[in-house]
Amino acid sequence: MDFQDKKAIYLQIADYVCEKILLGQWPPGERIPSVRDLGVELEVNPNTVVRTYDFLQQKGIIYNKRGIGYFAADEAVDRIKSYRREVFLETELPQFFRSLYLLDIDLKDIEERYKSFIDKEFDPNQIGS
Repeated sequence: MDFQDKKAIYLQIADYVCEKILLGQWPPGERIPSVRDLGVELEVNPNTVVRTYDFLQQKGIIYNKRGIGYFAADEAVDRIKSYRREVFLETELPQFFRSLYLLDIDLKDIEERYKSFIDKEFDPNQIGS
């Protein structure tokens, strides 16, 4: 995984875990990779994964069954969407709007490119189901 400098690594790993859950690769109620396994997969210190999993537990996205492992919560998808919407609307969207304004980009252009992106990148039946 390539990490960005502007965001804490544990939060980038949290985004990765959340995306896996949202895409149905780690379904709610199912076991997710152990701290050690995810650390090896992402080439990070297991303590960083522990911090990620603690953060996600506080958000109610995952839970720990002592001695068995970590699981995606039944309500994980809704909680992830709620959390990520809040972050997006508060931090990313204002910068996006600023760029649109400064570069004189029309919303119709954005809509066309968004539709094209969705068609290329995602199964239309997968998201929002």
